[in-house]
Amino acid sequence: MKRLKSKTMATIVLSAFAVMSFFLSPVQAASKVTDQKININTASAGELQQLPRIGEKVAQRIIDFREQHGNFQKIEEIMKVKGIGERMFANLKELITVGSM
Repeated sequence: MKRLKSKTMATIVLSAFAVMSFFLSPVQAASKVTDQKININTASAGELQQLPRIGEKVAQRIIDFREQHGNFQKIEEIMKVKGIGERMFANLKELITVGSM
């Protein structure tokens, strides 16, 4: 009986850890960004990929967009880039800047 309780308790603890890890992963993804905001007008593809949910393709689209249209004047303009909608912007807005203009 005691052995069964130990296994049950271990299972519960591991399950709780797995659930917490799942919910903490977006926080951890955001924490991979440095304390400084990333300037979307000057950032390289690698720097842009430090942002949550920005992979290689979206980073390149951001660079292509700014090369075709010039610098972003305000951070909200990043939503003009294919693949970045309001939901993604909501996760990025505290992490990005257009620099001092």
